[in-house]
Amino acid sequence: MLDLEERNRARKKAMRLLEHMDRTEKGLTDKLRQAEFSPEAVEDAIAYVKSYGYINDARYARTYISFRMETRSRQKILSELQLKGVDRQIALDAWNEMEELMEPDEREILRRTIEKKYAPDTELDEGQMRRLYGYLARRAFRYEDISHTLEEMNIRVKHDIE
Repeated sequence: MLDLEERNRARKKAMRLLEHMDRTEKGLTDKLRQAEFSPEAVEDAIAYVKSYGYINDARYARTYISFRMETRSRQKILSELQLKGVDRQIALDAWNEMEELMEPDEREILRRTIEKKYAPDTELDEGQMRRLYGYLARRAFRYEDISHTLEEMNIRVKHDIE
């Protein structure tokens, strides 16, 4: 049986957490559990804030995507949302919705990311090229896109002729 005092404390804590930033249902649940509320109190607090529309994973995903789609790859953003507890289908729907509004160009994002490290028409040694590919792959850009963009920018491996 959930006591009234704990229920009210959990609800207030949930509201305070949402004052500062939007959160996913999973994110808010995790924070309330860290505050050592009972599972029943956490469940009640989540239902309470949901009933007022204070947490909405689809809205969270749209906002998250809109702030990041100019600097990160689609796959990177979708995986980050999944780590935050947003259902994959909700994240995909949000991506498609935001894509229609903003029309991100993944190759342009990739180009800007590369330009932070190297100027066009640069020759790299094999180690530098390997590190660049690794850096870009960790940001979830596809190998084909990386190769094509590097070719367009004329960034290539320096061949020593002896």
